Amino acid sequence: MSDDSTPLQRFIRQAVALMPQKRDYYDRMLQEKLGTKGKPIYDIDRGKSKNPSLAQLNAISEVLEQPRDLLERAVAGEDVEPQSQWSGGVSEKKEDLDLRSVELHAYALGRASETETVNIQKLDLSLSMGPGTLIDEWVEAEPVSFDLAFIRGITRSPPDRLKLVTGIGDSMYPTLNWGDVILIDTTDRQLARQDGVYWIDLFGASGIKRLRTVGQGRVLVISDNRDVPDQEVDAADLRIQGRAIWLARGI
Repeated sequence: MSDDSTPLQRFIRQAVALMPQKRDYYDRMLQEKLGTKGKPIYDIDRGKSKNPSLAQLNAISEVLEQPRDLLERAVAGEDVEPQSQWSGGVSEKKEDLDLRSVELHAYALGRASETETVNIQKLDLSLSMGPGTLIDEWVEAEPVSFDLAFIRGITRSPPDRLKLVTGIGDSMYPTLNWGDVILIDTTDRQLARQDGVYWIDLFGASGIKRLRTVGQGRVLVISDNRDVPDQEVDAADLRIQGRAIWLARGI
């Protein structure tokens, strides 16, 4: 039996297969991002949508974590394979953990480079991964230089929407250690990933925690350290500042 699907259909199906959730989950994310009731991924999959809009391509690229140029090539009729998010061979201790641990020397701090670099703001702020640290005001940040290709290997989000923070406390041990430098994607302010690790404000305190929806309007704030109790809260009391996507650790 012949395959009459288009390169775009095949690309979308393969990209969804690489993700931890089913297709409908990502269509719901797209509905929130695009402000529509349509199902862009489902429409592409069944052949109804053959030429998605630029806004749809941008949103699909972000939701499925695929470079937009691959999507554009598939739309143009080129057979391309989606990029595997786990091709780097990082061994994850928890399912759907989207942190890539590397040694501290793996990112370049203000080094000279022949390649294009970008500056990411490192906040002069200690995010508590223990009891919580009150934030009265933001203090001055300092820029840290990264190779753009390195950043693009982690995320497609604009570099100016990324922040570096340093965690303290042990409530997220062993996932996060005291002094880890954590890269936060501030474009991701919705709880779109069950058990994702987020930078949050809760009752006026800031911290990095794992989040899980447990009912209508209810969120479980999880500490990976088994000695620290989890906390179920009203979603209205929780403000997500961004999602943790990478960390650097000293040796």
